[in-house]
Amino acid sequence: MGDTEMISFLKKEGISDRILSEVESFRSYYKLNPGMERRIPDPMYHYYGADVWEKALSALLVGEHLLLSGPKATGKNVLAQDLAAVFGRPEWDISLYINTDAASLIGTDTFENGAVRLRKGPILRVAEEGGFGVLDEINMAKNESLAVLHAVLDFRRVIDVPGYDRICLNEASRFIGTMNYGYAGTREVNEALASRFLIIQMPVISEENLKKLIRDKYPDIREEYAEQFSQLFHDIRRKCEGGEISTKALDLRGLMASINLIRHGLGVIDAIELGIVNKCFDDYERQLVRDMITVRFPGDLGRDKIFCD
Repeated sequence: MGDTEMISFLKKEGISDRILSEVESFRSYYKLNPGMERRIPDPMYHYYGADVWEKALSALLVGEHLLLSGPKATGKNVLAQDLAAVFGRPEWDISLYINTDAASLIGTDTFENGAVRLRKGPILRVAEEGGFGVLDEINMAKNESLAVLHAVLDFRRVIDVPGYDRICLNEASRFIGTMNYGYAGTREVNEALASRFLIIQMPVISEENLKKLIRDKYPDIREEYAEQFSQLFHDIRRKCEGGEISTKALDLRGLMASINLIRHGLGVIDAIELGIVNKCFDDYERQLVRDMITVRFPGDLGRDKIFCD
């Protein structure tokens, strides 16, 4: 999606003209270094929710970093990628898993043409290129990684590279953290880290916005079936919230992939089984999810009824 189309999308979402004007000014003022255009995301999906959009855009425009916190399937990574695309900045995805250390974030020494060179890590690239760094599952980061982030994210906006130089963040650089409490390996975010972000508690996607998302990705789907898929997803969410099943089947990517399989000719039940049902590894849980699906989708339902030819 190009610049104009992305702005048009936000206008349709009802984002204020003042904010959009500031975004366009940001894009015009901060130029890209040669070769960085390829790192600007071309989002597969778009985040729907004007209130969250306006908060996120406003925070980044005034130079703050963002932390997107919320349960599974609330669109944290989708929004992060969309934000990089809207601002027209190169993006680096930085996974903060348990083995991520300072060297993998900043850089390590390597030999090149008989000399020792610094092989730059993603944090350093974001700093130099004025990029957007997406810190995925930041509450899984170990202390060594957090020590690097503290100086980068606060008012100092600098990185001390041992044995090299002190690097200041480009004015256009921003970091967007995502976190989901409850995943294995996660922990409480300490106050020092939390204070370096503005935090958005991501809301659950509404049925109406999910229907918009489905129709945006698959414009040839019939209205009634876009609604059925949206309602199915929320049926699963209610079961999860009630403690009847785990969140394994609550997979928005899986739902969208299932719709794509149906569009390419696979039967509805088989497609949803691949994208959602089989994410559950407990037989009883799988059967509960199957029951929810068969209530809404007859077994003989095919592509010709769901999509317009």
